[in-house]
Amino acid sequence: MRYLLLLLITVLPSFKSIDTDAGPQANRICGKWQASEKNLTVEVYPYKNTFKAKIIWFSGGVSKAKPMETITDIKNPDPTLRSRKVLGLDVVQDLKYNARTNSWESGKIYEVQSGKYWNAAAYIDKSGLLKVKGYWKVKFLGKTMTFKRL
Repeated sequence: MRYLLLLLITVLPSFKSIDTDAGPQANRICGKWQASEKNLTVEVYPYKNTFKAKIIWFSGGVSKAKPMETITDIKNPDPTLRSRKVLGLDVVQDLKYNARTNSWESGKIYEVQSGKYWNAAAYIDKSGLLKVKGYWKVKFLGKTMTFKRL
């Protein structure tokens, strides 16, 4: 029993320091990001030990007759959601930070153009660009979008 107590006293503080160090690393993804095509801006934010991203600006389908604020999620397979606004829509959810790979994994990304959800993963490369990959089951079969921090 004494050895178990000694082991706990020795090991537990090291676990706590690992968790504290992961917080700032995990939160590096938070903030406003603009797509490299400059047609989309999202804001990534923490939510219950995961991360989400919502659309805060976009240019697709926008015209004088149809401003961004009026465009709705018309391709959603659920008819009750087709009237929700695209502006402010959470398009990425459930991303979890993986300290071992220094990436965000196991998320879902919603593709407004098709109304489909895909698996999602993200990482920040050495030049500070956010790479978000949407894929179906296997990561190498997917599309990667690149974002620059605003």
